[in-house]
Amino acid sequence: MMHNPITPATHGVPFKRLVLCSLLLGLSSSVWSMDLLQAYQAAQQQDATILASRAAAQAGRERLPQARSQLLPNVAASVASNRNKLASTAPDFLGQEQTTDSAYPSSNQTLTVRQPLFRPYLTAQYRQAKAQVDDADATLAQDEQNLAVRVSGAYFEAMLTHEQLALVLAQRTAYNTQLDAARKLFAAGSGTRTDVDEAQARLDMTVAQEIEARQNIDYTLRQLQILVNQPIDGLATLDVSKLELLDPQPNRLEAWTERAEQNSPQMQSLKAQLEVARQEVDKAKAGHYPTLDAVAQWSRSDSENVLSINSRYTDNAVGLQLNIPIFSGGYVNSLVRQALAGLDRAEQVLEAGRRDLGVRVHKEFRGVTENIPKIRALEQAVRSSDQLVLSSQKSFQAGSRTVLDVLNAEQQRMVVLRDLAQARYMYLMSKIRLLALVGDADTQAVTAMNRVLQP
Repeated sequence: MMHNPITPATHGVPFKRLVLCSLLLGLSSSVWSMDLLQAYQAAQQQDATILASRAAAQAGRERLPQARSQLLPNVAASVASNRNKLASTAPDFLGQEQTTDSAYPSSNQTLTVRQPLFRPYLTAQYRQAKAQVDDADATLAQDEQNLAVRVSGAYFEAMLTHEQLALVLAQRTAYNTQLDAARKLFAAGSGTRTDVDEAQARLDMTVAQEIEARQNIDYTLRQLQILVNQPIDGLATLDVSKLELLDPQPNRLEAWTERAEQNSPQMQSLKAQLEVARQEVDKAKAGHYPTLDAVAQWSRSDSENVLSINSRYTDNAVGLQLNIPIFSGGYVNSLVRQALAGLDRAEQVLEAGRRDLGVRVHKEFRGVTENIPKIRALEQAVRSSDQLVLSSQKSFQAGSRTVLDVLNAEQQRMVVLRDLAQARYMYLMSKIRLLALVGDADTQAVTAMNRVLQP
């Protein structure tokens, strides 16, 4: 069952009327309510995007053992067994050709152990793999931060649509009351037809708004259900009495920007990508360097050729193998130029990411700090609107105000209530986004935000 999170003192509508509006939202006979923390925990297990990111990170981590294996000894064995049939033709003493067929088996077994001693390419590839693993882990951490933002955004948006529907229903009730009053006055001869038409028009408008609000509820709930992969019948609501309007700590934009540059998973990923590009340059330059391997080989052959039938040879060899590149047609030089261009690109992407991060931190920091006085001003505006509605109703009863005045006062109050709900939503979302930018949008942050909700 959905409850209106705004207290009766905040509304100018009687408490019983708000209870009725809330009851209208409970369309299901059996309701299972899910709070924000439960939704986040479910999304961690069910969201397809985060599951794909974890799989991608696990695949990326395999680059390191693959690169390490190239630096370790390589052992290879080969075994061959053949059945040979040789036909030879030669002239006899009379000059006539004679053909002789010979059939014999042969076999060969070889065991080779190769240990790289100096291979700059493999060394750079190993360092590059470590940076690629760091990039994969940072990308996963960034997706984890985004998951907290996505779940919170979907949850609060669904909460907001429920609250907006409650406001529309309360407004419809108020308009319906004014329409009845206008009709009675018109029937008694003290009212005008214009008042009746105006009240009817306002009431008809709320019907369309109600339809839109219910559609928004269905859409936002489906968004949340996709994240948690399970049906949701009810949501926790905002407990205004628990909502503390607190500035970010420390309350300095520069401190948050510096913290984001150091801890942001996005920056860590970009720095890792820069290191990958640096090692790509080293890999390309390694094409100019010689390589040195230690090689040990054991081989045995039986009936190696037609001249050694029924003979066996065993060979044991231990030595060094040096390969020196001399000329490759400019291929290595081209690889170096390509890698240097890739390094320059990675540096510029890192700088662009740093600047963009600073802009987003500034935006969310202001979203938190500037929404606090806005919320307080709107709360005062709600109290003033309540008083205006009450005064308009009394003046209408006294004959000094018209129905239109009362309707305008009711509409103004609903607009203020809607703006207040949106401001609270923006404050909470700016707060979780700011934490995500510095890498702190984790279970602890979601738990703290969940405390301002009530089942």
